[in-house]
Amino acid sequence: MATGLVGCASSPPKQFTRSADEFTPCSSAPHCVSSQAPRDSSKYVEPLRFAGATVAAARQALLKALYEADNARVERTEERFVHVTFRTTTGFVDDVAFLIQPEAQIIDVKSSSRIGYYDFNVNRKRVEHLRARFNALLDTPS
Repeated sequence: MATGLVGCASSPPKQFTRSADEFTPCSSAPHCVSSQAPRDSSKYVEPLRFAGATVAAARQALLKALYEADNARVERTEERFVHVTFRTTTGFVDDVAFLIQPEAQIIDVKSSSRIGYYDFNVNRKRVEHLRARFNALLDTPS
């Protein structure tokens, strides 16, 4: 079960972002996926989409999905940025960052292992699982 909610008013941390709208790129190792990677890249994953929903509803659905996720800890949450860590069953920590892009009605996502080379598709599967839960929560009237 996810724990912890830390609110801050500062910019997203530089280790995750280049700017308020852009993640740092994935490294060359195959343990990272990002919705901002080139579409023809093996690192590309679709962003979360919330067309037809408000930014507030999308943010609420995202946070609920994260709090319900196994082995997740919400480390930092801001108006447009969320950072979560996931601890794998083998004890490794993975970082997942989200950038809410209100104008495009998407939430960009980057999921990466902190150490190691291969992740055996864990980061991609995690993003797809979170996407499914996010979509289900957006479709459920509150």
